[in-house]
Amino acid sequence: MRVSDILKVKGNALFTVTPDTPLSDAINVMAAHDIGSLVVMEYGDLVGMLTFREIILTLRENGGGVGTTTIRKVMDDHPLTCTPETDVNEIRRMMLEHHVRYLPVMENRALMGVISFYDVAKAVVEEQGFENRMLKAYIRDWPEEQGQQEQQNVR
Repeated sequence: MRVSDILKVKGNALFTVTPDTPLSDAINVMAAHDIGSLVVMEYGDLVGMLTFREIILTLRENGGGVGTTTIRKVMDDHPLTCTPETDVNEIRRMMLEHHVRYLPVMENRALMGVISFYDVAKAVVEEQGFENRMLKAYIRDWPEEQGQQEQQNVR
């Protein structure tokens, strides 16, 4: 399974902000849409990611407030990215190794979407469920004669 497969199922809702957006506005967007990250774009280029991790760190550093802080001051300005062709197992490794929950999906310099740890976990569970159903159907439909013959060969 590839990242492109996850994006097909996930849909194409994508939320972006600019680096000069007030952090308080970004928090409102994230809360209103129940999302954990925003892609930071400037002049059509990916320049960073804002996740709830950066927001929490900012709140801690500022005694619980964000004041007039802009995204530029708190964003991850070197986010890890992937491509639509990246294998899901590679994504899992990347997310665990780098302790990231959100990955922008880039094709050349174009932003194709964002996948989350949740998206990856859901896709893996669904794929395993499908494989389990196929295996059970295969076993259930196993020809009786062939099954008996193979059991005798095992003995």
